[in-house]
Amino acid sequence: MISSQMTVREVAAQVPESTRLFETLQIDYCCGGNRPLTEACATAGVEVDIVMKQLSALGKSTPTDTVVDFQKLSLTDLITHIVNTHHVFTKFEMDRLRALVTKVIGAHGANHPELLTVGELFQRLYADLEPHMFKEEQVLFPYIVRMERAQSLLSAPFGTVKNPIRMMMMEHDTAGDILRKLRAVTSDYRVPADACISYQTLYQALEDFEKDLHQHIHLENNILFPKAVELESR
Repeated sequence: MISSQMTVREVAAQVPESTRLFETLQIDYCCGGNRPLTEACATAGVEVDIVMKQLSALGKSTPTDTVVDFQKLSLTDLITHIVNTHHVFTKFEMDRLRALVTKVIGAHGANHPELLTVGELFQRLYADLEPHMFKEEQVLFPYIVRMERAQSLLSAPFGTVKNPIRMMMMEHDTAGDILRKLRAVTSDYRVPADACISYQTLYQALEDFEKDLHQHIHLENNILFPKAVELESR
């Protein structure tokens, strides 16, 4: 059962398909997911009672065999999903988007100076996410996998798993802030009347990138990291 007093991240973790609804309503369920649903709905300008009805309908309309319950996955399987699905997508799209941003700025930057800001913000996002994912794949994730397989507490150079997790969550907050600025400067990715195909492709790709990164961060912040801390404490 869900209630309006639950945090957004609790709802997202309990009802996986709710993340699509939150994306549509522009309710932050990853970095800002620690707010009560009532507060998040008020910020987004939507009625919490209507959202509760929509959430209730999700479970009835979505076949259970098409929804992955990430809460029930082992930490190792969850990490495998995050890396193979979201890390692979993020790396591929960052390279593609960097070239596309440069192309669109060259063609339309003079008439649309906001594209220069888009380019600067995306470069910041690229510079943050590339080393972030490297640290997860080379340090944090392997440690969590070893911890899950071990029969006793492991020694770690970072003391407790809480330390790298805290750093990863801070970096997630930075990425989330950049995503919000990108959405603001592009007026919710609304393309101008004179936009060419490349311009339209860029804005659509950036919006798709945002959605995937939200889901990516949600799986880490709201499911993987809390479970890793709980495992260590046991």
